[in-house]
Amino acid sequence: MSAAPRLVVDPDVLERNIETMAARGRRAGLPIRPHAKTHKIPRIAAMQRDAGARGFTLATIGEAEVFAAAGFDDLFIAYPLWVDAEDGARLARLSESAQITVGCDNLDAARSLRRHTGAASLRVLIEVDSGQHRSGVTPGDAGELAAAVAGLGLDVVGAFTFPGHSYAREARGSAAQDERAALSLAAQAMRAKGVEPSVRSGGSSPSMAFVSDGPSASSGRTSPTSLTVGEPAPADAASSAPTEMRPGAYVFNDAQQWELGACTAEDIALTAHGTVVSHAGGRLVVNAGSKVLAPDKAAWATGHGRLLDHPDARIVQLSEHHAVVDMGGSSLPALGSTVRLVPNHCCNAINYADEVDVVQDGRRLDTWAVAARGLNG
Repeated sequence: MSAAPRLVVDPDVLERNIETMAARGRRAGLPIRPHAKTHKIPRIAAMQRDAGARGFTLATIGEAEVFAAAGFDDLFIAYPLWVDAEDGARLARLSESAQITVGCDNLDAARSLRRHTGAASLRVLIEVDSGQHRSGVTPGDAGELAAAVAGLGLDVVGAFTFPGHSYAREARGSAAQDERAALSLAAQAMRAKGVEPSVRSGGSSPSMAFVSDGPSASSGRTSPTSLTVGEPAPADAASSAPTEMRPGAYVFNDAQQWELGACTAEDIALTAHGTVVSHAGGRLVVNAGSKVLAPDKAAWATGHGRLLDHPDARIVQLSEHHAVVDMGGSSLPALGSTVRLVPNHCCNAINYADEVDVVQDGRRLDTWAVAARGLNG
C-alpha cells in the first residue's frame, strides 16, 4: 500500500463497538439513534441498523440527503436549524421519502421553518440546555416554546439535549445526571402547556456508560443540579426519562474518548496510517499532519493525538503535513516504517477524508467512500 497517509478502519473493532453500544442500550432499555456525522458512511449505518439502531442522527440537511438517498427513513437533524426558502424545499423533498425530525430552540426559527416548508410532514424537537451552555433553552422554558411552535402548526413531539459537558475529565457521570434532569424538567414543562413530549432524546459517547446512573425511574427524584425550575419532578418519573440516546464517536473512538476513559486502546477502530519521515531533534516526524488528523485539541488533552501501539507517546506538534511525536521514552520507529496515529476527534478526521481503507490483519479488504464528507449545510 502507498506510503501516503490514509485513514484506516479495523472492521473487527468497528463491529465490536457497534454491538457493545447496542447491548448497552438494550440493558438500559434505551434505543440508540447513532449520530452518523461521526462516520458519514452509509455502509457503517447499515451495520448499526442491523444491530438495532432506531434511526439516525445527522447534523445537517446535506447529511440527511445522503442517508435518505441510501434508504434510511428515520432521520433526526439534531441542530437548531435556520431554514430559508432553499433549505425549506430540501426538507420538504426529504420528508417525501423519510420521517424527518428537526431541532428548534427559538420561535423565530420555527416561524421560518413553517413558512418555508409549507405542508411538509416534519416533526420538531425542542432543544434544551443540559449544561454545555451552547444552544437550547433552559428546561423550564421548553413548555412555553413548545406550545408556541405547535401553535404555528408544526408537529412538536418532544425535546432533545446534548450533554456536551461530558467531554471533560471527571464530568461524564454528572453530565449524564444533568441530561436526565433537564429532559425530565422539560417534559414536565411541556405537559403543563398541553404538549406531550413522547420523544425525549439525549446522549453522548462519554456519558453513555452512566445512562442508568440517573434518578430512579420509580423514585421521582431529580439529580442535584442547577437545572431546577422550582417545581417538583413528575410523580411518574419514567414518563419523563429519556426515550432514546444519540452517541456518535463510539463507533470509531479516538484519543479524546481514550483520555476520558470512555474507551481503551483496544476499542480504537479508526487510525491514520502515516510514514516515519524524520528523526529530527530525537523525535518522530510522521507525514500525517492536520490535513489528515484534523487540528482538534481540547484544553485538557495531553497532545494533538496518540499512537495506538505506543500508549506513552504523544503528538506534541501538528502542522499541515507534519506530526511531531514525543515517544515518551520508547525507541523511535525506523525511518520509512508505518505508525498508527489516533486522531483527537474522529468526527473531524473523517470529514477531511474522501475514503477510508478497511484493513484486517494488515490486508486491505475494501475501501469505503465517505459519502457525506464536507456536507456542512
